[in-house]
Amino acid sequence: MEYIRVTKENIEDEHICCAISNNKDVQVSSKKAWLKERFADGLVFLKSAERGKCFIEYIPAENAWVPIIAEGYMYIDCLWVSGSFKGHGYSNDLLGECIRDSREKGKKGLCILSAAKKKPFLADPKYLKHKGFAVGDESDSGIQLWYLPFKDGEGSTAAPNVPKFRDCAKHPHIDESGYVLYYTEQCPFNAKYVPVLEETAKKNGIAFRAIKLDSKDAARNAPTPVTTYSLFLDGEYVTNEQMNDKKFLKLVNGQ
Repeated sequence: MEYIRVTKENIEDEHICCAISNNKDVQVSSKKAWLKERFADGLVFLKSAERGKCFIEYIPAENAWVPIIAEGYMYIDCLWVSGSFKGHGYSNDLLGECIRDSREKGKKGLCILSAAKKKPFLADPKYLKHKGFAVGDESDSGIQLWYLPFKDGEGSTAAPNVPKFRDCAKHPHIDESGYVLYYTEQCPFNAKYVPVLEETAKKNGIAFRAIKLDSKDAARNAPTPVTTYSLFLDGEYVTNEQMNDKKFLKLVNGQ
């Protein structure tokens, strides 16, 4: 498999490997705009040369849009290999390149979000365990912060500390009734589906508010470990799974 690193210089000519291939789609344009502003913060987006869901996106943890304390680590935003790309070792290729690059940059290790059982849009815990990751911290919502420390002398500049959540993410809670959604433009699907939920809630008389996290500081102080998409109800965390109108109404009706 040939891999391409997406940069500020070539991003307009490259697809970004999610489910949408049309560059004019609002989901693609919003994601590319978000990526462009992150490259200066050290973000790396490595993808297959072929169109499809086969890529890894990572950034120095101090610049990650998540409420974590992981000084000296590299944070993996997303490692996604699916469809016809599964079962060929491409996940290992992408993770291996992330490890090589991070060691070369003097990082202490890697960290990534997951859970005890596989959740949508989060890394597979079975795969992480197989690759040597361990749980560093866990929030009250069941979201876990996994990490892979590098051994001394293999690129790390200091002994590895254990990454952890900030208190706001460790104990997710908000003082607001109704449905409240926190999200960023890191996930392209939000550009389409957040307005869908807003319109659906309005039509059905459902108390709903969407809060866009539009800066690193806002994301790092968010009341949830999953800043790309976190839905609350009456102050309590519900899910990180992106929803269309049907899924949302099904949730509201308790089905």
